[in-house]
Amino acid sequence: MTDNSSLKSIESLNKKIAGCKKCPRLSVYIRDVAKNKVRRFKEEKYYGRPLSGFGDIKAKLLIVGLAPAAHGGNRTGRMFTGDSSGDWVAKVMHKHGFASIPTSQTADDGLVLHNAYITAAVRCAPPQNKPTREEMDTCFGYLEQEKEIMKNVTTILCLGKIAYDAACKLYNVKPEKFGHSKIFSYDGFKILTSYHPSKQNTQTGRLTWNQWSAVFTKAKNLTK
Repeated sequence: MTDNSSLKSIESLNKKIAGCKKCPRLSVYIRDVAKNKVRRFKEEKYYGRPLSGFGDIKAKLLIVGLAPAAHGGNRTGRMFTGDSSGDWVAKVMHKHGFASIPTSQTADDGLVLHNAYITAAVRCAPPQNKPTREEMDTCFGYLEQEKEIMKNVTTILCLGKIAYDAACKLYNVKPEKFGHSKIFSYDGFKILTSYHPSKQNTQTGRLTWNQWSAVFTKAKNLTK
């Protein structure tokens, strides 16, 4: 697939994702959140639709998260944007040369990813960050289509166990015991794991900045 056809394919897929209403519970929830905003964002217009991935479609590094945040990606229209998890992602990716700027605040802030593409197991923000098995299965096809378009991926960085399980399903490999900063090697690709940079991990010390940065040192080395 040529670069031009890959770009057209990803644009077509992203339009399909934005219009998706396959999961009734999630469709209702993200639109309700967008309408009944939290006080700190009451003056902002929420995106309130399913989110596509973003980044470099020629990338070797594919980063898989859980799902958009209700008042982060669901508000801004881009994954890992406008919340504390997005702050951690952008800062570390900039430090290691994967991002053009160290912040991720809005969908039009000029952030450009280099040799990395960010996506998620589920494209709608789920209540309590807990998608059902049926919702994950329904959304899985979008991840499969991204894989078909992105031919250069050699390393999949999974942020959390749900992302790891989705990646194992995507590449048809048996999940191992999930843990932080593990590398699983297979024929032609590697899976790298990390705890998710959510507040419940970063504010409790379960995931420190040094641990987080060390994961991206590994990602950098794996995608040289």
